[in-house]
Amino acid sequence: MTAAVVEYLGALQTEQGASRNTLAAYRHDLTDFAEFLRRQRRALPYLAPDDLVVYLEGLRKRGLRPSSVARRMSAVRGLYRHLLREGALDRDPTEHVEVPRRGRSLPRTLSRDAATALVEAPDTTEPHGVRDRAILELLYATGMRASECVDLRLEDLNLQAGYVICTGKGRKQRLVPVGAEAAAWVTRYLKGARPRDTRGRDSGRLFVNPRGGRLSRQSLWILVRRAAARAGLRVRVSPHVLRHSFASHLLEGGADLRSVQAMLGHADIATTQVYTHLPTAALKRMYRQFHPRA
Repeated sequence: MTAAVVEYLGALQTEQGASRNTLAAYRHDLTDFAEFLRRQRRALPYLAPDDLVVYLEGLRKRGLRPSSVARRMSAVRGLYRHLLREGALDRDPTEHVEVPRRGRSLPRTLSRDAATALVEAPDTTEPHGVRDRAILELLYATGMRASECVDLRLEDLNLQAGYVICTGKGRKQRLVPVGAEAAAWVTRYLKGARPRDTRGRDSGRLFVNPRGGRLSRQSLWILVRRAAARAGLRVRVSPHVLRHSFASHLLEGGADLRSVQAMLGHADIATTQVYTHLPTAALKRMYRQFHPRA
């Protein structure tokens, strides 16, 4: 089982360009599946569809959400299909097993005022306040993912031309415009705070920790939550909420869906269309004005 999983994860990385986060999630899910096989005294080649039904039912009883159950089944199905392609197995027991439908929830977004309060929250008189302000401005200005932000290198940024190169899922790159406000704060960070942090070591990343190394995703989450608390926001805020807000505010302002899709790096426009289901500020004003119970 271990050798099969290692081989499958290696294929995902080399052939499909799977990200570190995707590989970690699949490794976790397949480790859980291996534990199920051990308890059931089953081996990969001899698993029956009924065994998979038992596995899925066990996941539901443990309280996993339909999306989590679907992801785990996706990992198991991917492993079997890989082994089938490689000739290690002659049948796929997952072929006719129904996977629970993923419930699609609407993305959480901030209002324009709340987004402004968030990005302006860092105390720029503190040692890393300018860095944090530059990060928040860039996240909101580009809609990039947290992993894309911490992986940015100095050469990915072209402030003269006004764009940044984001490397997304599957190592696919895209150009995203950078607004004047974000560009100004990133420039200030590059001239002051960053040289101070990279005196002993420079990892080449755009945003670095106090020792000049790569900023971790955990540190990024912490600084976003700290800014949200400082701004007095009572909702739970993450880097992805800023990404959702970026897309929502663009569409609300009249941007076309295809352009937003390109900037977000979505392979399928159906993924971007979820933002069109969000009520706009104009729609809310109309509702408050005309509904008798508003």
